[in-house]
Amino acid sequence: MRLLFVGDIFGQPGRMVASEAIPRYIRQKKVDVCVVNGENAAGGFGLTHNIAGKIFSYGVDVITSGNHIWDRKETESLLITNEQVLRPANYPEGVVGSGDVIIEVGDGRRVGVINLQGRIFMPPLDCPFKTAERIVKRMRSKTPIIMVDIHAEATSEKMALGWFLDGKVSAVLGTHTHVMTADERILPGGTAFISDVGMTGPHDSIIGVNVDQSLKRVMKQIPVRFSPAEGGLRFSAVLIDIDDDTGKATSIKRIFERIDES
Repeated sequence: MRLLFVGDIFGQPGRMVASEAIPRYIRQKKVDVCVVNGENAAGGFGLTHNIAGKIFSYGVDVITSGNHIWDRKETESLLITNEQVLRPANYPEGVVGSGDVIIEVGDGRRVGVINLQGRIFMPPLDCPFKTAERIVKRMRSKTPIIMVDIHAEATSEKMALGWFLDGKVSAVLGTHTHVMTADERILPGGTAFISDVGMTGPHDSIIGVNVDQSLKRVMKQIPVRFSPAEGGLRFSAVLIDIDDDTGKATSIKRIFERIDES
């Protein structure tokens, strides 16, 4: 099983990058399953029905998210109508949508995808560790191939979840900070890990946002309406090979590709 996971798609620039790079990598690298984090795909904040449809048209199988998934009014209807758009699974009981899904590829193999959100420097949701443990136990009766998107601020919390789930899932992949880390590895139990997959979109920016707008907010401490930057387009992702029988990862490779803006 070959899995392509794409870091946070940011605004229209990120979607433009994704529309070119994702189909190319799926074709050239013979990708079986593609998962992306799309919580910033609509103008840098949230996700819409229309934009989700465009992302799926690139060859994407599942869209994960995080705290910004609620930034658009249509979020609830999107989560209700499309089970392959996930919100973090550790939101309290009764919140619309789902935080996990099992999909089937063309040859019958199944892949489980779990979306979680951290709690350090983030809203105080239910415990991501206990939530993950419960979902993994349920999923492993159906498939050994399971990947986790842990959308969190603190590197330590992401690492802790990676070690906690080592040998129980195929991959634990961090999102949220929009900065790709260089700590990809296979943990002793066979779980692929990276603290953050980074951002697909404009890197001549401050984590995707127009530099002047972001500086004004940071330096003057006043509310500023943010908009996506435009330059320095990059595709941020990881490519993971997974043993079909055991669900253990055999390799993880970072992809940080500059995209021609001409």
